[in-house]
Amino acid sequence: MPVRVSEFSWQQTPAAVFLSLPLRGVCVRDADVFCGESYLKVNFSPFLFEVFLYAPIDDGNSKAKIGNDMILFTLYKKEPVMWETLSMPGVNKEMMQRIREKSIQQAQEKAKEATEAKSAAKREDQRYTLGVMMKIEEEERKKIEDMKENERKQATRELEAWKESQRQAEERKRIPRKEKCQRGKQAEEKGALKPPSLPRKVPPARLPERGRNWENIFSEKLKEDSIPAPRSAGSIQISFTPRVFPTALRESQVAEEEEWLHKQAEARRAMSTDLPEFCDLKEEEKNPDWLKEKGNKLFATENYLAAVDAYNLAIRLNSKIPLLYLNRAACHLKLKNLHKAIEDSSKACKIMKLHLRSTQPTQLYRMMRRRFGI
Repeated sequence: MPVRVSEFSWQQTPAAVFLSLPLRGVCVRDADVFCGESYLKVNFSPFLFEVFLYAPIDDGNSKAKIGNDMILFTLYKKEPVMWETLSMPGVNKEMMQRIREKSIQQAQEKAKEATEAKSAAKREDQRYTLGVMMKIEEEERKKIEDMKENERKQATRELEAWKESQRQAEERKRIPRKEKCQRGKQAEEKGALKPPSLPRKVPPARLPERGRNWENIFSEKLKEDSIPAPRSAGSIQISFTPRVFPTALRESQVAEEEEWLHKQAEARRAMSTDLPEFCDLKEEEKNPDWLKEKGNKLFATENYLAAVDAYNLAIRLNSKIPLLYLNRAACHLKLKNLHKAIEDSSKACKIMKLHLRSTQPTQLYRMMRRRFGI
């Protein structure tokens, strides 16, 4: 149960009441003040101070100053009269309860009104801000529309000027044509007005006398008139596409074809004699390029041991392809066989030295980076 405080001091003027209340060593932050028109309460646990005022006050303008272990109230009266006492005389418990409830209800209504007024002011501010933003956006939109309209007008003027220049150029081209046509017409008119020249009198040809040779003379004349003029001489250029063995024969190169087939047969025979274990392989398995592609596919599936076997077989078939050594070195690098990777890389470099005249060193460096991922 709280302890009621009865020690306080107060003074008054016709317009205000000054009330001083000690806090009794309680922290300022723990003091709770409630003030209504006819009711004043201060709760600072475990103490409680309440007073039912003699006359109503203006609680909206009244003030409370807390500090130095004391609360100083400045209560402004609604009517400028002197009070006989601070509290209302003859107050019973029921009246006290009614005054408390009425003061709390009035405080709640005032808080609600203040909240609504604050919300209304906030909405008004938002409406004003929205109106200002809309106005700014409208001005920006209008400015952009004006810029677009000006650009459109300028583009239209440029287009019209270009059309006018094209029309003038066409007119300038058309004028010489008209003059040329007029000159041609004038020349035709002059030619039409000129009287036609009379044909010259040709002396009559002396006709042969009728006799035995009369028909032969005219038949020879008709034969000479019916013979056409000789044709002009010329030449036709014909080009044939180059042929790669063993395609169909277009021109006679039998000797070259036989030499090429003989070399291919010798190469196969040498392979079968030097590498007898390759005799059972298929034709595509004897191709180093096919084996290289097979090794690349196995490398992509991370089957490095099978890829090494494919590269080994391709190198035995053709040991002059540097990419085979590079690919096998990449497999050894994945398998952590560093010495073998170094050996294959060195062999590839030695082979590539033969091609440095036609291949730039930067291309070899890029090829090494692509192979080893460095």
